[in-house]
Amino acid sequence: MVSCDPKTAPSRSRLVGTVGRRRGTALAQDLHSRVIAITGASSGIGRATAVACARAGMYVAVMARREGMLGEVVDEIRSMGGRATAWAGSVDDPDSCARFIEHAERELGPLFAVFANAGYGFEKPVLETSEAELRRIFEVNFWGSVNTIRPALPGLLERGRGHVLLCSSCLSKIGLPFYGPYCATKACQDYLGRAMRHELRARGVCVSTVHPIGTRTEFFDTAMARSGGELALVDRSRQRFMQPPERVASAIVRRLKRNRGGEVWTSLPTRLGLAFAVAAPGLTDFMLSKMFARKVRGKGGGGDA
Repeated sequence: MVSCDPKTAPSRSRLVGTVGRRRGTALAQDLHSRVIAITGASSGIGRATAVACARAGMYVAVMARREGMLGEVVDEIRSMGGRATAWAGSVDDPDSCARFIEHAERELGPLFAVFANAGYGFEKPVLETSEAELRRIFEVNFWGSVNTIRPALPGLLERGRGHVLLCSSCLSKIGLPFYGPYCATKACQDYLGRAMRHELRARGVCVSTVHPIGTRTEFFDTAMARSGGELALVDRSRQRFMQPPERVASAIVRRLKRNRGGEVWTSLPTRLGLAFAVAAPGLTDFMLSKMFARKVRGKGGGGDA
């Protein structure tokens, strides 16, 4: 068993493949020929992570609803000399997720990692969000993550090694006005991941949550479509708050190599700012009320904002 706890990590000679020190603390994990299954992999962070993992030598299984775009991901990986396979399905269907994991292991071998990445958001006040909309976002973002990792865990635990990753968000740490349902699903992923990190660490399985800031993907196009118009509270022209999905993908690969569970962040200022927001909720509420009142006035008010 390979422990995820650096205090009980095995000696170098017991690790398979190339190992070494990384940042002076954890032993690095050789990812060559390791198998990873990724959902929501037809675009954005999921696609970028699939390609980055393939470049690191991993065998990659991808799942999403859009079969044609999945085929493009597989073709790109294979053109690099990598191994990949695809499964078309939706994460809100537990049976489809279970078949995806079975397909990944049948085609590529035993899983080493699973990345529950599929999800979406929209901009709308909580009271204007229908019950169907609220239930749907939880079915995809939260229960979709559960559906993805559940069929993968028995094999990981039996082998006593592996890594579970959940794509949460920086907004898991704060309830943002007009994004309440999205923040709630991301917080559920964050809390579930933290609990599992401690529950599974002694059994050799690492658990990490990924906390991106805004990414230059189709996420915001989807959010706009689901919100019924332009997003009043998101300004994608402010590039300092936007990152390419490849940056998140690189951070995920580094986490996999570290062989240690934890939180994956790509913006230290955002992480520190949100830590302060949690520590000073009264001041945070005051700042949010001022900031969003100004934004709504600047956009002309009304609409879904």
